[in-house]
Amino acid sequence: MAEVTFPLPDLGEGLISARILEWLVAEGDWVERNAPLVELETTKSAVEIPSPQTGRVSRLHVGEDEELAVGAPLVTFAVEDHAGIVGTVPVDQKPQRRVRLTPPED
Repeated sequence: MAEVTFPLPDLGEGLISARILEWLVAEGDWVERNAPLVELETTKSAVEIPSPQTGRVSRLHVGEDEELAVGAPLVTFAVEDHAGIVGTVPVDQKPQRRVRLTPPED
């Protein structure tokens, strides 16, 4: 298992921080990618952030009603190690001969 820390993403529009309204997960919970993770409040709106990882929540770095700067650690996940390449590696092949078609002459 590897640990991956997810920072507070840049939510755009010049925002530099957000306040935690409610955690939708707890330490030790298993979460799937894109599942609801946390509700945040910015100076412009309240937003729900989805989980960027599938894994177990190892640590919540900020409590509810606390403010967090963009780029600061938000949550740490314990995720499975994925070694190697997913899929296949393309094989270099000699180009196939192209057939050139010419239009008929009148």
